[in-house]
Amino acid sequence: MELEVRHLRALCAIADAGSLHKAARQLGMSQPSLTTQLRRIENSLGAELFSRERTGCRPTLLGHSVLSRARPLIAGMAVLVSEARAAADRSAGPRLRIGSTASRALAGWLRRLRERLPGTDISLQMDVSANALLREVAGGGLDVAFVHEVEGCQLRVPPGLDRRVLVEREPQFISLARDHPAAGRPVVELADLASDRWMIDPTVDGEWDGLRRVLSDAGLNPPVLHGDYLTASSLIAVGEAIAPCQPTSVPREDMVVRPLRDDPLGVRLLLFSRPGAYEGAGIASSGTSPDADRAGDGDGDGPGGAEVYADLEAAYREAALQAGVYRQWLTRNKSPLLHAPAA
Repeated sequence: MELEVRHLRALCAIADAGSLHKAARQLGMSQPSLTTQLRRIENSLGAELFSRERTGCRPTLLGHSVLSRARPLIAGMAVLVSEARAAADRSAGPRLRIGSTASRALAGWLRRLRERLPGTDISLQMDVSANALLREVAGGGLDVAFVHEVEGCQLRVPPGLDRRVLVEREPQFISLARDHPAAGRPVVELADLASDRWMIDPTVDGEWDGLRRVLSDAGLNPPVLHGDYLTASSLIAVGEAIAPCQPTSVPREDMVVRPLRDDPLGVRLLLFSRPGAYEGAGIASSGTSPDADRAGDGDGDGPGGAEVYADLEAAYREAALQAGVYRQWLTRNKSPLLHAPAA
């Protein structure tokens, strides 16, 4: 077997994550598939690259040697792809490639961007993994990514990306069946949910780790189901499960959304872009905003970033105010989101 760039990426992911399970999640593949791939790589080289321990995987001496040569190769390939895509973009006309994790603000954001940029081809790529989207931005596959960072589970941000913070801490609410005993209360206590089955999507970066930490801190160990949130909504409606949800979620006839006492679950909403990403989108230069920063490389978010961010901010505010329970929470907490910024 000949080594390919994807094999080198897998080795680096295992080393960075410290376990095959976490690395497989980052790479978007199953753990058995990654284990098989690692075994084939090691067989082709004739020696083990990682020592398997109870606490995870650690590179062997040969593994460290291979990793030291693999990382610059991967970085070089990323530069090659990014420069090639940038050249293709310049000849293909204005376009803006957006990546995002799930958000009710997306529809309003896209609508505003299309009004602002009538001649620009605007595309959207959804992913449950914020880290995967950030890698796409860094590699040139996307221009901008709107993602959430679970509290206590820091994102792995590639160096050089520009970042803006949309919301420093967004509380996560809880979805309940309308006939749940706690559904009639304006604020739900975690202790009242101790016997419920919680449902969480483990493929969402940081989601399970964040919830597990909050439940552990509260001294709770409820049964947990793993699955996607579309399935979760069906189970919630019939009282088979409860699940964390975004505060902008809209209740249904068979389901309610409630805040948790003291807001133990929270995320940070972030907008990332590549330097110069907006230049190919047909957006006029607007200078650099003091609110933007470059992850690891100083300040700035490039020309046009202020307009794209302003449209996202307006769309998020619109979604927040349309969600009655969240609007009440914002009012109680005197949130600046209640007031549009001065033009």
